[in-house]
Amino acid sequence: MRVCYFISEYPAVSHTFIRREIAELERNDEGDITVFRVSLRKDIRNLVDQADRNEKERTKYILNESILSFVRALAAFVACRPKALFTAIRGTLKMMQRSNRPVVFHLAYLAEALVLARWLLEQGVSHIHAHFGANGAEVAMLSHFLTKIPYSFTVHGPGEFDRPEYLGLAEKVKHAAFVCAISSFTRSQIYRWIPAAEWRKIKLVRCGLDAEFLASRLPAKLSKTHFVSVGRLNEQKGQLVLLRALAALLREGVLFKMTIAGDGPLRPELERQIRELRLDGHVAITGWLSNSEIRALVLSARAVVLPSFAEGLPVALMEALALGRPVISTYVAGIPELVTDGVCGWLVPAGRADQLCSAMKDCLTAPDARIHAMGRAGRERVLEMHDIVRECRKLANLFRGNETGDWPITDAILAEESKGRGVAYAATPSDAAVLSPERSLAATAET
Repeated sequence: MRVCYFISEYPAVSHTFIRREIAELERNDEGDITVFRVSLRKDIRNLVDQADRNEKERTKYILNESILSFVRALAAFVACRPKALFTAIRGTLKMMQRSNRPVVFHLAYLAEALVLARWLLEQGVSHIHAHFGANGAEVAMLSHFLTKIPYSFTVHGPGEFDRPEYLGLAEKVKHAAFVCAISSFTRSQIYRWIPAAEWRKIKLVRCGLDAEFLASRLPAKLSKTHFVSVGRLNEQKGQLVLLRALAALLREGVLFKMTIAGDGPLRPELERQIRELRLDGHVAITGWLSNSEIRALVLSARAVVLPSFAEGLPVALMEALALGRPVISTYVAGIPELVTDGVCGWLVPAGRADQLCSAMKDCLTAPDARIHAMGRAGRERVLEMHDIVRECRKLANLFRGNETGDWPITDAILAEESKGRGVAYAATPSDAAVLSPERSLAATAET
């Protein structure tokens, strides 16, 4: 079967997990899935990983198309599928009603959906999958109205949790064949905004790590003083609190080195704070790094620190634990599902620089044997919960519609949680028939 992956910006330096997912789907046991990659726009940042540069060559970009392409797509649907076009227009108007975005954005999403829908029919796509529940999921939904091809999307958070009503999350779930949640916490937040009758659509499919991390040989040598933090530089990642905690360590005369790997809008402020807090020489910001550089950096660390205010479930923490390094993070969102305080790392309340400082001091003063034991426990946790082969097998079965049965939601939740890992349950059949790949847009004209 041919599946279209639609992402607003792909490939991107912060979307490695999507690239891994696509690659594993195309390697699936049955060998029956190919992925048609479509993105709204290109990542304007420099792609540091060769695998991302390769993906860029395999991806079609809607905003690369001329205005004439949009006009032709509109004309084709006016002539051949006017009822479907009317349904898509009605869906667009409904999404405008409570949105916090201007009307012109939703009209743009409809235009994008027209182009995407035409490509889907030309490519013989039988399922559309979007990552994130914002505008990408809206374009996927509108494309479903235009083509009757079923769609699904993955909710990551935290953006979808901040404004679910404005995003029309319930409407997107209503028309979707199924929706993937990357953690139990993510699933619970979706439950808050949809009717209980539709809870069965929400499938727990975790982000997975591939052999680059799961099969890595871990060095025995352990740093005595080096911390690493990996992630986009923005307010929600808590890096400003991290700097205050590091300044407290410095005042106490504790020896340490912190490397912050990433980039983003908060970088100028972070650099200013580093100077003001006299952390020059102790803290370095690297900018974006390739996957191999991140692995080497994490392996050089005693622990990975991510004091987030809001999250889904950070891939950076999964990668650190897979490489046998404990983590220091916060009691936020899905993080406690992965990190057990005192077992594979330290968890502190979000926003508490004093407790973050205390956790880092504990890490620096703990015997190496304890740090190694935490790393091993974390690695076992990741192997149990985030094996990409197993997670993509669930996803592939959902795309195929092979998951059958309609379990009561309480039984499903108890069964999942008793196993300690996610299992995808019955896929909800789409109410729309899949178009035959051989049928062209003109051949399916409605009268």
